[in-house]
Amino acid sequence: MENIKYILEVNGASKRYGKNVALDNLNLKVREGSVLGLLGPNGTGKTTLLKSIIGLVKLDSGNVLIDGMKPGVETKKIISYLPDSNYLFENLKVSECVDLFKDFYEDFNMEKCDNLFKRMNIDKNVRVNQMSKGYVERLNVALVMSRDAKLFVLDEPIGGVDPLAREMIIDAIIDNIGDATMIVTTHLIDSMSKLFDDVCYIDDGKVVLEGSSDELIEQKGKMLEDIYKEIYS
Repeated sequence: MENIKYILEVNGASKRYGKNVALDNLNLKVREGSVLGLLGPNGTGKTTLLKSIIGLVKLDSGNVLIDGMKPGVETKKIISYLPDSNYLFENLKVSECVDLFKDFYEDFNMEKCDNLFKRMNIDKNVRVNQMSKGYVERLNVALVMSRDAKLFVLDEPIGGVDPLAREMIIDAIIDNIGDATMIVTTHLIDSMSKLFDDVCYIDDGKVVLEGSSDELIEQKGKMLEDIYKEIYS
């Protein structure tokens, strides 16, 4: 039997905000070297789960293990995280954003960065506040993917870009992920599905369906987006 290594294990994760349940005894394992699509409408717990993985949210109960470690200083060194909104100082030049990443992250790979910027047509001389929303998203993705991280966590990476740019960004992600693991949330399932090895649909803070993308498509006789519609309609 194949010996599967899990880079991420979430055990009994629960989190409440007042009366609202964000995570409800959620369990999840992510295979090392795989890409997991974490799917569900807004408010189902996806972002809370991602933030608990990177250590921004403390669970009420349960635990998270990344490469065998609880979230902390050591796990931050191996996780490259893209939040669902721009996190860069808007008055900075793109070149200054690169310098910040280079100074802050030991695993920042300048060669990868240059290649990604070239592919995504990103100008290093403009300021962030001079860029369109779509180009800011390109910049965010390029910087996050320029790290030689073990685990990439991307929260809605292409929500604001046009369909042609989506393909370019997805292809750039595929070409630069290497042997790393990735967790990505998206509402653009049809566009992003070629990335996914596995998928996990969550609702009300619980896993409602998970498995290999290919196996679920075969079992259900439907594409991933149609499975999504069936679950959440």
